[in-house]
Amino acid sequence: MNSTEQTLAHPDVVTHDAWLTQRLELLAAEKELTRHRDRVNAQRRRLPMVKLEKDYQFAGPEGKLRLLDLFAGRRQLIVYHFMFAPDWEQGCQGCTMLVNSLGDLSLLNKRDTTFVLVSRAPLEKLQKYQAEQGWDRTWVSSFESDFNYDFHVTLDETVAPPEYNYRSQKELQ
Repeated sequence: MNSTEQTLAHPDVVTHDAWLTQRLELLAAEKELTRHRDRVNAQRRRLPMVKLEKDYQFAGPEGKLRLLDLFAGRRQLIVYHFMFAPDWEQGCQGCTMLVNSLGDLSLLNKRDTTFVLVSRAPLEKLQKYQAEQGWDRTWVSSFESDFNYDFHVTLDETVAPPEYNYRSQKELQ
């Protein structure tokens, strides 16, 4: 074997009883992890809301939209920040892969929830890329809005101080 080859470490080979003992221990840990994740998710759902005072506007296929319009009459809104800068000709490949793998989201609508993609690129670029990808997702442009900066999904210190996980760079040091 030369220095560029790597071997995978394989687990020990044991009896079924020894495997079962370890598997049951792992199952207990997995169940505790699930219970912990459920507690954290419940904590997130109990977070208070923040009233938005700004009148955010977006460009959509039917014209200008306000943030409230993005809800499409539903109680909840999921916004996916699709990275597509105004000077780019294509969207982020990772974001593209995610949208390609989303599948049918109609159950969200049945749960009183709307899903939208928001990008900073002008609407014309989004529509061109959307057509190339064959998507029918709701996708709007925040090109003339500071929405992305206010929610710290676009980091540009010339526009707004960057935050990471709700903390300034100074707080992280």
